[in-house]
This record gives sequence, structure tokens and C-alpha cells, in this order.
Amino acid sequence: MNSRQQAILQYVNDIRRVSVADLARNTGVSEVTIRQDLNLLEKRNYLKRIHGYAVALESDDVDARMMINFTLKQKLAAYAASLVNDGETIFIENGSTNALLARYLAERKRVTLVTVSTYIAHLLKETDCDVILMGGLYQKRSETMVGPLTRQCIQQVYFNKAFLGIDGFHPETGFTGRDMMRADIANTVLAKGVENIVLTDSSKFGQINPNPLQPTHAINRVITDYRLSDEYRNHLKMMNIQVDIVYEEQGTL
Repeated sequence: MNSRQQAILQYVNDIRRVSVADLARNTGVSEVTIRQDLNLLEKRNYLKRIHGYAVALESDDVDARMMINFTLKQKLAAYAASLVNDGETIFIENGSTNALLARYLAERKRVTLVTVSTYIAHLLKETDCDVILMGGLYQKRSETMVGPLTRQCIQQVYFNKAFLGIDGFHPETGFTGRDMMRADIANTVLAKGVENIVLTDSSKFGQINPNPLQPTHAINRVITDYRLSDEYRNHLKMMNIQVDIVYEEQGTL
């Protein structure tokens, strides 16, 4: 995927439905070229084409979500990977930024990765990294394993660190998730008492979802981007959670 196609996909995911004419104007190329780009992106299941429009895929599609703020998510993943040592066993939950972290680790470090995400397991099939995929009930749209069997598998496997995604955070509710069964799996991980790290872009802060991620005190660190407000940053610090802010150019604080 070239830079123009990545920009097209970013724009479609942000707006959700964009005409071919608008994409041509925004990118400065002809509509013929845009149609060729859209044909390729649709063939690779990054978006849909409907009567002169490009339409974003459903939000549960990991490929589509990965392309939203892709460059920033890469930087978040690279920073998270710097906290991992060779020889460690690492749990990585599902989600687009976590998928980028898994690929980064698999290509650069000697680690064993434990995951509930079939998407991540498939993403790493051409790498030398050892992958342990937890069993359980398969959620097709999110491409992840959930349920009692998954909980039991997690309880029986040891890992040094866990990287978790969130769907929301608010001072009144703490960390929350949209899906009850996926939140249950995250809570199973939190209960193990290892180093738990939330890896997320700042867009999730201020959102409230129905399913709490607990115990909150089991979360040791949050890695997010520079758009996080001082209010949320200070609240996390009051909860004794280390906050690592990743900047697009300047590095990390």
C-alpha cells in the first residue's frame, strides 16, 4: 500500500463514506487513479465500494481500525515494544494497536507471545516468533476468543507482561469495554497480578462503556499519545498509574 492509498483509507475511515470525486480532489489525482486505488483496497478488504463511493468497513474490522491514525499507532507500538526484554513471555490482547505491537515484537525480539486474537496469530504466521493462542468461543467479527474456556486457559499460562486495549476511560467509571465477554477476558488477565499495561490512543479517554475493567489497581501503566488532556493524565497519576506519552516527532515523556 503506497502513501496515497494509506491517506485514502485514513480519510474514508474518518468520514465513513466518501465519493470518488472528493477523493480525487483531496489527493490531486484523477478519478481513474482513485478507482484503481479503491479497487486494490477493496480487494484487500480494507473498504467497500458502493455506486461511486468508498465506504468504511464495520468498526469491528481490525484491518480497518488499524489504518485509523496508523502512523501514531506504529509509534505507540514501537514504544511499548521497548519495554519488553528478550526471553519474556508477553500476553497481547486484541485490537489494532496491540496487533502492531505483536508484529513489531515478533520481527525484532526473541519473545513468546500469548494472545486471544486469531487476527494477531494469523498476522505472525510468517515470523519465527512462538505464538500461544488461547482456546475458547470464537467471536467472528472481532476475531478473538472469549468465554469460560478462554478464562481457564489464561489462568493456566504464565507471562511476564500483559498489554491490554480499552474502549473507554472516565474518572467516574474507570476503564471500560464495549463487549461484556471481551471485558471478562481482560479482567481475567488483570487478576493474574503481572505487569499490566494499557496501550491505546487518546481518543478512548472521555468515553464510557457498560463493562468495567477491574481491578483498576492491577493496571500499572498507560501508554497513549500526546492528545491526552492534563485532566486525564493527572487523574491516572492520582490512581498510581504511570502514564507514558508518545509524541509523533519529539519522542516520549
